[in-house]
Amino acid sequence: MTTTLITGIGELALPSPSFLSTGAGASTGAGSDGSRFTGTRPTVELRRDAAIVVEDGLVAWVGDASSAPAADERVDVEGRAVIPGFVDSHSHLVFAGDRADEFEARMAGRRYEAGGIRRTVSATRQATDEQLRTGVQHHVRQMHAQGTTTVEIKSGYGLTVNDERRSLAIAREFTDETTYLGAHVVPAEYTDRRDDYVTLVAGEMLERAAPHARWIDVFIEDGAFTVDEARHILTAGIRKGLGARVHAGQLGLSDGVRLAVELGAASVDHCTFLSDADIEALTASADEGASTSEAATTGEGTGSNAPTVATLLPGAEFSTRQPYPNARRLIDAGVTVALASDCNPGSSYTSSLAFCMAVAVRDMGMTPAEALWASTSGGAAALRRTDVGHLSVGARADLVVLDAPSFLHLAYRPGVPLVSRVIGGAKSVAN
Repeated sequence: MTTTLITGIGELALPSPSFLSTGAGASTGAGSDGSRFTGTRPTVELRRDAAIVVEDGLVAWVGDASSAPAADERVDVEGRAVIPGFVDSHSHLVFAGDRADEFEARMAGRRYEAGGIRRTVSATRQATDEQLRTGVQHHVRQMHAQGTTTVEIKSGYGLTVNDERRSLAIAREFTDETTYLGAHVVPAEYTDRRDDYVTLVAGEMLERAAPHARWIDVFIEDGAFTVDEARHILTAGIRKGLGARVHAGQLGLSDGVRLAVELGAASVDHCTFLSDADIEALTASADEGASTSEAATTGEGTGSNAPTVATLLPGAEFSTRQPYPNARRLIDAGVTVALASDCNPGSSYTSSLAFCMAVAVRDMGMTPAEALWASTSGGAAALRRTDVGHLSVGARADLVVLDAPSFLHLAYRPGVPLVSRVIGGAKSVAN
């Protein structure tokens, strides 16, 4: 096998992994290598004049450049900073059309409402497979160019049995992290038959979607789905072997966050509005060794002791003029936090995690190191992945070389294209 020495690294940022290696016998829902996820404080170790050896796409060695072992090939990054590839754990890339007029109206003072999703549903249903595939490819390439090497992609703009199936089949061409979101909103044709649509989402639509999905998600919000509806849909998905994810707390308080923890969901996303009880539940889920819920032992949950990650989506608040979530409050409470783009045509049309980091540092109480951790190891925790989001030996060698001396410049110089080179990445980049 060919080995490559990446040397001349002025600053190597090493986010702490979000898991603890426990070997064989780890609890159900742990990493495939037997590692167990924990509530990890977001820390980043910085190494100067560092080097990395890559072998067969994995990190084989990390240390001081002066002590680097021999390798078959050598890449000198000439004093630039290196970080792990970003892990974007929340995006909606299978869609057609755009909603720029809605953005213009919001900037003029109109309130954001979830119902605008139906416009994208109409355009997506009319698009061909090739049109949708080309759109996903375009956005994934943009993400990769900005340093994202792992991306989750949701369905949710089809909302028929066939359109949800084909959306997920197309998404699966670009990533293994695909999420069935038939419960995005109730489509117009079911406005007066809401119960029938919930039955469809948890029944026939799930059956057709599940072979193409790893996860199931529900949007819990006024104008979307209730907590009781979400419980029914998520439980059906869990029984089909899908992991749970939840949209909650974007537009107001609900019991959605606590439902996510109860069901052992990998993440609950948005978390703009949180009660003290919500934060207590998230903190409890992050306590090492604590069972996430009674559901984990009764078969109603995922059976995982991993924390439910609070995934924050500042692009949505930027685009909708909602208040930003309080990341400082969550981190100080011991909650595991991730940052993701929420890339979608209606409420967060950004594919840049560097932008999300800058907003999180300026407006959400995060330090630059916490924002980097949340965009790498935090995103990996939200996907329950042990192979990405960090650069420990054995991790996937997804590296981002910055045209800057330090990772601090990601927040310090917002909007500047600082990614000089991306090494590695998901299968999507080759398409």
